[in-house]
Amino acid sequence: MRFMIIVKATADSEAGVMPSERLLTEMGQFNEELVKAGVLLAGEGLHPSSKGARIRFEGDKRVVVDGPFVETKELIAGFWLIQTKSKQEAIEWMRRCPNPFDCDSEIEIRQVFEMDDFGELMTPELREQEQRVFAQAKQLAQAGAAN
Repeated sequence: MRFMIIVKATADSEAGVMPSERLLTEMGQFNEELVKAGVLLAGEGLHPSSKGARIRFEGDKRVVVDGPFVETKELIAGFWLIQTKSKQEAIEWMRRCPNPFDCDSEIEIRQVFEMDDFGELMTPELREQEQRVFAQAKQLAQAGAAN
């Protein structure tokens, strides 16, 4: 099972306050533990929403809204993508995570949909397309990393 671990933004993360060297060290050690256990698939911190944009879909119309966005509690400051045997295992890993900030903070754990979760709606043709597209994306990412 794959899970997205969502690090909720804080006033400091939205203000662009960088983490301390101590926190970077602790997070680096935690990420190494995830890698050694074969759990970590991806993980990144995000710039403040002031550097971002949203696309609002209104029927066929697309409206671009530039950041910053007001509701800090609804924003994301970073994420991990992990693979575990269960939600409980994901929870146990994240209980070991250093606090991402020097203040009270929150991490949300959300399961990622797998193709099988869609049942009959995921036709053989759609499965083939999904596999082909993500295989191409992986090749491009590997080629980009080599450059």
